[in-house]
This record gives sequence, C-alpha cells and structure tokens, in this order.
Amino acid sequence: MPKPLIGLVCEVNQDGLHPYHRVSEKYARAVVDAMGAIPVLIPALINKNNQLDIDIEDLLSHLHGVLLPGGYSNIEPHHYGAASRAGTQHDKARDNLALALIPAAIKRGVPLLAICRGFQEMNVAYGGSLHQHVQELTHFNDHRENKADPMDIQYGHSHHIKLTDHGLLHTLYGQPEVRVNSLHGQGINQLAPGLRVEAIAEDGLVEAVTDPNGQAFNLAVQWHPEYQVTQDAFYQSIFTAFARACNGHQQSQGGR
Repeated sequence: MPKPLIGLVCEVNQDGLHPYHRVSEKYARAVVDAMGAIPVLIPALINKNNQLDIDIEDLLSHLHGVLLPGGYSNIEPHHYGAASRAGTQHDKARDNLALALIPAAIKRGVPLLAICRGFQEMNVAYGGSLHQHVQELTHFNDHRENKADPMDIQYGHSHHIKLTDHGLLHTLYGQPEVRVNSLHGQGINQLAPGLRVEAIAEDGLVEAVTDPNGQAFNLAVQWHPEYQVTQDAFYQSIFTAFARACNGHQQSQGGR
C-alpha cells in the first residue's frame, strides 16, 4: 500500500515582490521520520475577493491526514470578535484556509493534528476566542521563547503540563504529567463549545484540546512536538497515534 499523504497547511510570506507558500522543515521532517508518511504542502490560495481558490472537499478526498503547523503570524482577531493591536503580524490567506479546512476534515473523518498556531486555529474554528498577549496577563506566565537562544534551548522542555485523567493524551502516554516546550504569545481565552481540554499548564493555561465527538483522531496542542520528535517519547506517542489514524483512514478509502 502507498504511504499515507499528509497535508500541511502553508503560511504566506512576502519575499520582495513575490508571495511564497511555506512550511517549516521540521513539520515535514516529522511526517517522514515519525510517521513514515509523505508530506504534501497545501498552499493558502485566495482570490481577489479573499475567497479560497482550493476546493476543500476535493482536497480532503486525496489526503489521509491533515497537519496544521505553527507560524509567526497570528489569527486575525476579527474571527473571534476582537480587534488587533498595531504591528501584529497576520496571514489572512492562511486564516481562510485553516478555518475552512478544520471543520471539513473533522466532519469528513480525516485525522487531524494541530500545533501551536494550528491549536489556536482549532479553538477559533469551533467558536472560541484567544488571549492575544498572554505575557501581559498577571495570572499567566510568559510562555514565549528567547529567540536569541540556540534552537535546542528554545525548543527544550520549559514547563510541566497536567494531562486530563483518562483523556486522549493520558491514554496515549500513560502518565499524569509531562514536560513540554513553550514558544507562544497567544493562548486560549474562551474554550470553544464542543472541545474538551486534554492538558493544562502549571499556570492554568489550556495546552491541548480535542473534539471527543469527531469521527477520527483529532488533537490540537499548544507546544511543538514536531521538533526532534523521535528523541522524545511523549512527542513520538502523539505522532504515532496520528500515523495510526492516518493509516486507518487510508485503508478505509480502499488503500489509495
């Protein structure tokens, strides 16, 4: 049977006069190394009316899984009824793609893994809201990385999270707590209806969610399990479960 095809949502960056649709290599590498699957980039193409130029249903009919990566831009806050602060980096094309793709994948039963920005996209897609500057809230810690540090320090374990008893992550890993990295400035404010909390940070910030009523595996995490995933048993358990679900979906489609 062919290897599963995993769609990776792109972000749009301007390089000179040219827009580029990009995904950080570490996500594609995790799909290959931790899943044994094939990464397929999904460009965030929109037309002059800001509408998607990709048929989501047609796209999903060819994919065996969807991965929503992190990114440096933030979701435009009008999607959850808030205003943006001047100087905030946004990506309306990715917003349009991700916020349409998430409910369509869930409804169709295509396995889904959402990371960092993808985690926030999932909450917004379901009707939730975000804190735009977690570090400015006195009851939360500063969850941002020091961008001057080497990669291994930035993506090193930063704090503990508590896994929900008998939840998806707890079932996958079998431990009540685990340490994860932390590289984000935004986080969940109002949890969306229909989502269940899977993990909480030491300061009470939600770190992982799932839709327990989804037809297939779906998980959104605030940290970055893709970085050096094969060297971390907890991170690997997430990608192993995702891979198992994607293989199952492929078999349900006749192995194509």
